[in-house]
Amino acid sequence: MTIEEELISLREENTVLREQLAQRDELIQQQHEVLSEQHALIQRHGEQMSRLSEQLKAVQDQIAKDSHNSHLPPSSDRFVRKPSERKSGGQPGHRGSSLSWSSTPDEIIEQQVESCEACQHDLHAVAACGGERRQVVDLPSPRLMVREYRAEQKQCPDCQHITRAVFPAGVQAPLQYGATIGAIAVYLVEQQLLPLARACEVMSDLLGVQMSEGTVCDLVARCAERLVPVEQQIKAALTKAEVLHQDETGLYIAGKRHWMHVTCTPTLTHYQVDASRGQAALEAIGILPQFSGISIHDGWASYFLYDCQHAACIVHVLRELVFLAEEQGAVWAADLKELLLDMKQATDEAREQGKHGLDPLEVIDWEARFLELLTEGDRLHPHALAPPGTRGHCKQSPARNLLDRLRKHQQAVLLFLEDLRVDFDNNLAERDLRMVKVQQKVSGCFRSGAGSQAFARIRGYVSTLRKQGMPLLSALQATLCGHPVLPSL
Repeated sequence: MTIEEELISLREENTVLREQLAQRDELIQQQHEVLSEQHALIQRHGEQMSRLSEQLKAVQDQIAKDSHNSHLPPSSDRFVRKPSERKSGGQPGHRGSSLSWSSTPDEIIEQQVESCEACQHDLHAVAACGGERRQVVDLPSPRLMVREYRAEQKQCPDCQHITRAVFPAGVQAPLQYGATIGAIAVYLVEQQLLPLARACEVMSDLLGVQMSEGTVCDLVARCAERLVPVEQQIKAALTKAEVLHQDETGLYIAGKRHWMHVTCTPTLTHYQVDASRGQAALEAIGILPQFSGISIHDGWASYFLYDCQHAACIVHVLRELVFLAEEQGAVWAADLKELLLDMKQATDEAREQGKHGLDPLEVIDWEARFLELLTEGDRLHPHALAPPGTRGHCKQSPARNLLDRLRKHQQAVLLFLEDLRVDFDNNLAERDLRMVKVQQKVSGCFRSGAGSQAFARIRGYVSTLRKQGMPLLSALQATLCGHPVLPSL
């Protein structure tokens, strides 16, 4: 082979090699692109896994929450509650009630012995040598009483003017129900929370009164209208109270969500329905803007907008601590729960001893231990930082949110420790709202705003009377007659 032929051959081989090298580079480029796509896919899958893991954790946390470790009510518990260790019936310290003997029975029926049960000897003429008494407490058969008023008309012989006698107050129609029947109807609907149809059924079955649902509604509206001045007096008394309990719960009016707000003390109760849960409702109610005492509540942000002193419901805090301790293993949360319970025991013992407050040095020691546990929680649950380039607040963990609230509202959280007038919980307001939820379950939503406001006004009145040990039925009767009984203010 000549040099020229060898050169041509080498050039051909070089060309082939260059083509193979170009094909290899192209294949490598394709593999790089495939790897880049796979890397991007893996990254997307990783992000999706992270999101799904967060969602799964949120669902697991939600399932783990019930009435003992969150704000959920007991009725929402998903599983059967564990049986109590207490025996059924009255508990130690419970004041029982039983029938008592009457010294003046309404009717005495003598059961006489006519003959000897052994030999059948006639005993009519034999004097009794002893006896036994038994009393039966019962109700007489219901019977409607019709009272007819006849107003005279007389003509003056001098001036010929005809003078008519005046009917008693409340007797306005030719035929109407009396105040007692009206009070029973209002009592069944507003106090016992019966739906209108069932209230009418009870009136018919027990009293023989055939009353329509419209009549019951009219009686409720009339009672509510005549309680307006009493409601204003209750509100005025609440603004002057030293300590208030406040809370709110959702209810429905014509299918739309509203809020029932309660403001109460151990002797007074006021309810008001509003479309707002926040400051607009509190302004419309008008109690908190004029109040300068201590307001105990669950920490809803709108309450803190007012200048009075604030106290947090510690039971709400305990539930969140229980959740963190049981479900997330937070030791600091378990320790803080025990510390708050120890604080409660110390304040209870001080009240039993008649003290007005704990020793200031003891309070300082309690507060120092409280802050130590918050510092430990801060160390274990630092603030989450938003990724670079993102806007808005970064979502924090439940533990972080609780720690922030405890620090922000430390004075409200620990006020029960510094002032023994402050209760550890907000049970008073929650008890007053409990029957509102029962009403919704039994009767459903309110048909109108006027009906809900009437319920709130009457319910606040009867709750106040009940707290003060005053009879409800006679008070409602007097209200329908235009002379409502005033509670102690």
